[in-house]
Amino acid sequence: MPPVGELPVEPEPTVWALPDPASAPPGTDLIGVGADLAPGTVLAGYRRGLFPMEVDRGGPLGWWSPDPRGILPLDGLRVSRSLRRSCRRFDVTVDHCFTDVMAACADGRREHGWITEEFLDTYTRLHRMGWAHSMEVWTADGDLVGGLYGIEIGGFFAGESMFHLVRDASKVALVALVEKLAAAPPAPRLLDVQWVTDHLASLGAIAVSRSAYLTRLRSALGQPPALTASPPVG
Repeated sequence: MPPVGELPVEPEPTVWALPDPASAPPGTDLIGVGADLAPGTVLAGYRRGLFPMEVDRGGPLGWWSPDPRGILPLDGLRVSRSLRRSCRRFDVTVDHCFTDVMAACADGRREHGWITEEFLDTYTRLHRMGWAHSMEVWTADGDLVGGLYGIEIGGFFAGESMFHLVRDASKVALVALVEKLAAAPPAPRLLDVQWVTDHLASLGAIAVSRSAYLTRLRSALGQPPALTASPPVG
């Protein structure tokens, strides 16, 4: 991972011409199928408003841009009294064990799991280049019990997945992420959560049109990142 204060390392540019979600029919989520998971391709996808995920488990690679798109406004996070108490019970770190967090998110016993070994390899490489980040939640005894990971490009953060082994641990990771993003120098920032589930809606996520999302994305990409690099541990 790049030293603290340095920009992430750009991977080799993609050889693929990825589709433009702005030209996709309204209400469609799947924009294209194919290409690869090379780091340069993945970053190019995010910069265009796409994210990669298999069309079906074990199926071809799809490029998605949901319409509407789920985002979490940094000033709209809902933290209940009980969640605030949970935040005080745990310790949170950044980029301490990225691979462990992503592996926990990829646990094959989880319903609707989609994170394959190829995804693990690509996002670990992006972590080492300074693009992918994790939030880790620990007990006082030093046990990893929750976390999340995602991609940060400038003022844009794409939340990819989170996990918990004890109640509220993934929510604590999300609260810590929002606090990190909100504490950075003022700038247009965008926290992407892909789709608005009931769980995310209860925390303040909202749905916006694809065109509104792409406008916010363009504004956020040119801003300085909020998360600082730290020596890779996992």
